Amino acid sequence: MNLSSSNRRRFLSGLAGAALARGAGAASAPPNIVFILADDLGWGDLSCYNRESKIATPNLDRLASQGVRFTDAHTPSAVCTPTRYGLLTGRYCWRTRLKSGVLDGFDPPLIEPGRVTAASLLKQRGYATACVGKWHLGMQWTNLDGTPVGMRGAGEGFRPGYEVDFRRPVGGGPLSAGFDWYYGISASLDMSPYCFIENRRTVGIPDVRTPQDRDLYMNQVPGVRTRDFKLEDVVPVSARKACEFLRGRKGAKNPFFLYLAFSSPHLPVVPNREFEGRSKAGKYGDFVAEMDAAVGEVLAALEETGAAGNTLVMFASDNGGLWHWWDFEEADDVAGGKTTPRGEYVKKYGHQSNAWMRGTKADVWEGGHRVPFLARWPGRIRPGGVSDALICLTDLPATCAAIAGTPLPRDAGEDSFNLLPALVEGKPVRDHVISHSLHGEFVVRQGDWKLIPSRGSGGFSTPRKVEAGGGPKGQLYNLREDPRETRNRYAEQPGIVARLSRLLETIQRDGRSR
Repeated sequence: MNLSSSNRRRFLSGLAGAALARGAGAASAPPNIVFILADDLGWGDLSCYNRESKIATPNLDRLASQGVRFTDAHTPSAVCTPTRYGLLTGRYCWRTRLKSGVLDGFDPPLIEPGRVTAASLLKQRGYATACVGKWHLGMQWTNLDGTPVGMRGAGEGFRPGYEVDFRRPVGGGPLSAGFDWYYGISASLDMSPYCFIENRRTVGIPDVRTPQDRDLYMNQVPGVRTRDFKLEDVVPVSARKACEFLRGRKGAKNPFFLYLAFSSPHLPVVPNREFEGRSKAGKYGDFVAEMDAAVGEVLAALEETGAAGNTLVMFASDNGGLWHWWDFEEADDVAGGKTTPRGEYVKKYGHQSNAWMRGTKADVWEGGHRVPFLARWPGRIRPGGVSDALICLTDLPATCAAIAGTPLPRDAGEDSFNLLPALVEGKPVRDHVISHSLHGEFVVRQGDWKLIPSRGSGGFSTPRKVEAGGGPKGQLYNLREDPRETRNRYAEQPGIVARLSRLLETIQRDGRSR
């Protein structure tokens, strides 16, 4: 076998990963993989991360106690669509047409035709693959006049879909990205169409017009729904469909990959009645508690079918929490900013979704992209572990490739690193990570240092953008000394600014991180 030096390194990495996956005395069958993704769940929402959380999360706490809890896990973006793209492809989303913002429920597919994903890679290795829940990576819908629905224009809001022909099949989507079966919703729960989709068809025809509805807990744009669709059904239906898939695999000889993407606790906050009062953090906390119970159902189904012992379960959130500084007010001055908790929700319940971190979903600060990450793999991952290894959600494809014993192709998973050494042996797997805000501002992290080449949050917190004037052009924080990001060191450390700037430029120019 003749391999270039870079291909040889990737090949040997795959062999090493496969050896780790097999482990001493490990079962001969390849492991099943379940990845559960929450939507807008903050690091501080889980009681296993935050002792001051007003929300009990017993099932996720149990998952943490049976495996490893990562404290320095990051999403490649502080909002959902680009994170989901990175999770499945192992590639930063800013390398695509989507440089900022998110898709709506009718935008065409973001994952390019032929792009290798975690699902397509595992499917080639004999895995049964299923996707349940929120997709939000684009699907190809058709207008009533027979033309394909295109991308929204610049500045156009989320579309209601009145001109879409829902009797036609939906192209693109999970089935075009390596999944054998899909059941879920096209985008966020506050976006049209309000209906379930199974494979390439809507479950019923969404022909009931739905008006805009917004308050502290509700965020629903105008659109169309099927007659029996209820917002509060989405979490329990997603859990039920995931469990149906798991039970249907009982006795099957080939392994499976299940990607379960909950639409919660993203707005609208709609917990079912049985969960009302379950937390001490109001309606939002109850919604988190309902999702925790849904995770418990999935874990129980793994036990019931006998699959739990040979299944790697991973759990994370797609970005930081929203329920932190509810009115998104942050200060940003030359010294780096001084933050004060504000807002109706925080004042009433005293619950901070992002715990001690600065910022919220969409922001460049840690509250935007540092997320909970749990992993359990009986017999491989030591129970009760806590790891401070730097990891990113783009690392899923390389990890799946290592488990499957195959190297990633050169043109796949360009920003993905194999997590197995961190999961199984507690070893670091990467020394840097790039994240991106809602409005397209970059973050580059290496070691203790974090560089933001711009000023402001780049997201929801105010000010979103700060003109430098006589102050520093960007932000630089030492997260070991200053985890709350209160002291901007940009002007003090020009050498570190230059080094991290070069690193970011190199990763942008080369089209890859590894």
